[in-house]
Amino acid sequence: MLFNSIDFAIFLPIFFVLYWFATQNSLKWQNRLIVASSLIFYGWWDWRFLSLLLFSSVVDFYVGLKLLNEERVNIRKRWLTLSLCLNLGLLGFFKYFNFFIDNFKTAFRFFGHDLNISSLNIILPVGISFYTFQTLSYGIDVYRKKLEPTKDFTAFLAFVSFFPQLVAGPIERATHLLPQFYKKRHFDYELAVGGMRLILWGFFKKIVIADNAAYYVNDIFTNYNQYSGGTLVLGAVLFSFQIYGDFSGYSDIAVGLSRLFGFDLMRNFNYPYFSRNTSEFWQKWHISLSTWFRDYLYLPLGGNRGNGLFKVRNVVIVFLVSGFWHGANWTFVCWGGLNALLFIPLLLFKNRTANFHNHHHLLPSIKEFLQILLTFGLITFTWIFFRAESINHALAYIKNIANAEHFFTIRSQTTYTKTIVPLLFYLCFLIMIEWINRQHEYIVHPTLNKNGWQMSILRKSFYFFIVLMILLNIKNQASDFIYFQF
Repeated sequence: MLFNSIDFAIFLPIFFVLYWFATQNSLKWQNRLIVASSLIFYGWWDWRFLSLLLFSSVVDFYVGLKLLNEERVNIRKRWLTLSLCLNLGLLGFFKYFNFFIDNFKTAFRFFGHDLNISSLNIILPVGISFYTFQTLSYGIDVYRKKLEPTKDFTAFLAFVSFFPQLVAGPIERATHLLPQFYKKRHFDYELAVGGMRLILWGFFKKIVIADNAAYYVNDIFTNYNQYSGGTLVLGAVLFSFQIYGDFSGYSDIAVGLSRLFGFDLMRNFNYPYFSRNTSEFWQKWHISLSTWFRDYLYLPLGGNRGNGLFKVRNVVIVFLVSGFWHGANWTFVCWGGLNALLFIPLLLFKNRTANFHNHHHLLPSIKEFLQILLTFGLITFTWIFFRAESINHALAYIKNIANAEHFFTIRSQTTYTKTIVPLLFYLCFLIMIEWINRQHEYIVHPTLNKNGWQMSILRKSFYFFIVLMILLNIKNQASDFIYFQF
């Protein structure tokens, strides 16, 4: 079920009424309702894959119970290994089986041998990468004794399947989200209003920014041979905003929905395109995944301990695995490798943590502006591999950009001259609002949240404008969120 669909527009108010009016006096029934509604929400796409979600939940719940009173290290390791193997095994089969088979056949063909191995017609379950990592974090934290294993299966299943963040994150830690299912929740008007503001801004980023940018991005990347280098640069820039609007928009909606029901989800984006180096970017982009890899892969590998070569190895492994997590295609591995190359100099020269909390001034300095522009350009370059269908596609796209002779040639791009103007206006509006509010955790109202009739009119005008833009840009058919495929 998509957030931007008619189905969800019917589903949400029904759940809201049942949650706050029918079950508000019973924590147990609230959690049961969350589980039932989340399973309906997920099963709406394909009910058959509910079995995978339930299987992962049962496995990790049982493993947690077995670790509860087990002090023998070797036995604890066996239970954790069972959890890792079963969860990663399912993820590997559904997401990477055909990838490995195809590459295996290609490798043998290179040496003159043809293998008669058929690929399988496997459907990738929506959100499997997200809920798998979420359940894994539970098992690992229980093993590390950072978390007391739960004996309440309903609360645990609600934690795993919680519909606002089930299919595209944020990837919540059990230490943060699971305890919230133990506490009785009461409707908080201020929290709910804040949630509605986040939902509104999330829909603006998805419908007005991402979906409009997708029209041009899809055309330019598909027909890249017909366009000049300048237009291809435009396509790459627009994809940067498309994926940001799409994914951060989903995260805003997820966090906003959670607040409607008394929950607090972690922040997943922190205005990443205002970063002044790539290290800062990765502290602000998809924070739940970046911190997951930091805590469960990078630090166990040794983190920053050891010599420079050791540190570089750890960084490369994390970025390559992160790229592969996104999809079974060498483009994602290449994307991860490029980000590692951009990150390594900052690691070696100890320039990883730019103090990005101190730029309170209205306008950036020339130095800051150039740093932001350079970082955005480098990240946009890596997004080309993320968006391309293959490595050859990405390389051909870049080669055409580098064709100086035709960089400014107007070929087939005249149709964009007028139609793209509204999108450019929306992008400027997005950048302006986010820059003004960059010191706040979430935007939309902080700069307008002052008393006085002038501020009241300005605030209402702002919300009216956002709603109007969303209504004017709604398409006939709801579009998927990009990260649903991961």
